[in-house]
Amino acid sequence: MYRTEYDTMGPVEVPADKYWGAQTQRSINNFRIGIQKMPVEVIRAFAILKKAAALTNADLGVLPEEKANLIAAVCDEILEGKLDDQFPLVVWQTGSGTQTNMNLNEVIANRAHVLSGNKLGEDKPFLHPNDDVNKSQSSNDTFPTAMHIAAYTMLMELTMPALGKLRDTFGKKSEEFMDIVKIGRTHFMDATPVTLGQEFSAYVSQIDHGLNNLKATLLHLSELALGGTAVGTGINAPEGYQENVADMIAELTGYPFITATNKFEALSANDALVKVSGALKGLSVSLMKIMNDLRVLASGPRSGIGEIRLPANEPGSSIMPGKVNPTQIEALSMVCAQINGNDTAITTGGMLGHFQLNVFSPMIINNLLDSARLLGDACVSFNDNCAVGIEADHETLKRNLENSLMLVTALNPHIGYENAAKIAKKAYEENKTLREAALELGLVSEEQFSQWVDPGKMI
Repeated sequence: MYRTEYDTMGPVEVPADKYWGAQTQRSINNFRIGIQKMPVEVIRAFAILKKAAALTNADLGVLPEEKANLIAAVCDEILEGKLDDQFPLVVWQTGSGTQTNMNLNEVIANRAHVLSGNKLGEDKPFLHPNDDVNKSQSSNDTFPTAMHIAAYTMLMELTMPALGKLRDTFGKKSEEFMDIVKIGRTHFMDATPVTLGQEFSAYVSQIDHGLNNLKATLLHLSELALGGTAVGTGINAPEGYQENVADMIAELTGYPFITATNKFEALSANDALVKVSGALKGLSVSLMKIMNDLRVLASGPRSGIGEIRLPANEPGSSIMPGKVNPTQIEALSMVCAQINGNDTAITTGGMLGHFQLNVFSPMIINNLLDSARLLGDACVSFNDNCAVGIEADHETLKRNLENSLMLVTALNPHIGYENAAKIAKKAYEENKTLREAALELGLVSEEQFSQWVDPGKMI
């Protein structure tokens, strides 16, 4: 069953039970590309800005209060998830996101028509998608605004809390392991001692710096393009609209959104989102380094380094009985790789904005939200299923420490680099301990060796 809807290009057949209109249906027909739907976070962000715009327009006397209240009522339904099936468009559409903006406008207008006691497709709708729902707006300023709202919200509610949770777990592990002396490693080779807690403290610092970089992007991200309308001049928007609608969005979300200081930048560039993606990529690089450390430190259990033990969550092999693998590390590592790929696409899209509009916006926000969501989810999963259960293998740590030739470094100030090197070389070639080699060479006494080669004093 279909009904006929009209736009400026003529009639279009639309499924009779759907609230969308002609422009949405044209997009469905013309862009059969991929399976990625416009992220629901973008749809929710649009509902917030459409509600804010309607209420602001009513306050400024350019939209009847009755119409504003109807728009707000439908937006509330969208925010509650009641109309999720009414937003079918894919990411791969017009680069301005115009069709998603019109999808919102059409659904709001037709749903309001039904809320007013009418039947879908009968009589002229009380609200016009363009003249009422899109009043004082353009796709060119609404889509960038929705991008910023969606990204800011996800960072605040998922990504940063998840990173903070993992950071705190590493902090607790660092304190727990601070007195466990172990061999350090550089170039994958033995080095002078550190403590396991010192090793984990580096992970804490990496996440701290990454979080600080991510937080630093929020100020630019809080600037909203709404009010710039078509090209940044604000044509067809009433005086005072820009500031008032930003204040309304801040009130509705509880986040400190402000009107963009320069609407031309806000429409023509997606620099704020490129910066966010860069910060997420920086965190992914840090986490990949941490994951590589942990997978090697836990390798074995008998033929690897095996200095830490990871929780055993599930069988690791369909053929090798008893095998357990570092699966949470692998999942987070894959997420980090994906984030790096997403950042490349976002960077490309950001640099290809031309003149007064960037037309890579749907791809940019889809990839950014994907990165932010994946990073948040993966950090929680890794934290809860792996990090909190990491344990030190004291026996292996002690054995590796005592077997290391690099403890000889402590002798440098007493007998010189070249003599210390002779001890290390003799011990290695003759498979002897450092103590045995040093005493046989007559370079130190047993008492001196015991006093000077103390791993606990080398950290």
